[in-house]
Amino acid sequence: MKNIFFSIAITAITALTLSSCKESQNKNTESHADHTPAVSETQTQPSEQKVTDPPQDTVNKTAAKPSVKEEVKTFSISPVIKEYLALKDALAADNDKAAAQAGKQLFATLKNTDMKAVPADKHKEYMDIAEDAKENAEHIGDNAGKIDHQREHMAALSKDVTDLIALFGTTQKLYQDYCPMYNDGKGAIWISESKTIKNPYYGKEMLTCGSIKKEY
Repeated sequence: MKNIFFSIAITAITALTLSSCKESQNKNTESHADHTPAVSETQTQPSEQKVTDPPQDTVNKTAAKPSVKEEVKTFSISPVIKEYLALKDALAADNDKAAAQAGKQLFATLKNTDMKAVPADKHKEYMDIAEDAKENAEHIGDNAGKIDHQREHMAALSKDVTDLIALFGTTQKLYQDYCPMYNDGKGAIWISESKTIKNPYYGKEMLTCGSIKKEY
């Protein structure tokens, strides 16, 4: 009888324990369901990535930066022409001292030519002309008081200047004048910036002797 009662008691306790565990499990399940966040039917689209503009300082610096260009040296015979014309005017005025000064200045201008600026394909030809021109300018510069000798070299120098103009051109309006009587009728040319004839080979003796042969 005691055994039966003991068995019934154990069975009852086991049933209560199982029931209690089951209820605890159900509560845990419900509790988990309560804390699970609801899932929206429509998923949230990722926000569009914002494109940021470059800093204004950078834009300004880029816009303000000038394009770099290599400076190219250009050769011009304008300084030579300038000194030559001064020499021509001095001889036309029969002023041997002014002619000597102009000759020295022309010699210095030719001597100080930046040879790097002379185009490579014209370098040799320029050197040949310039060397001859320097020699003539030097003679004129060293012979103040001997105007006839200065005029002889003026005739040769005028050919040199004519060759330089043919080689490099000129941006200045120039004229090639011609005196048919100089050098015992053999004639001689000179370069002028004016249409007015002022003969550097005779000066006041025959100032207007000559004519324009070419225009540059």
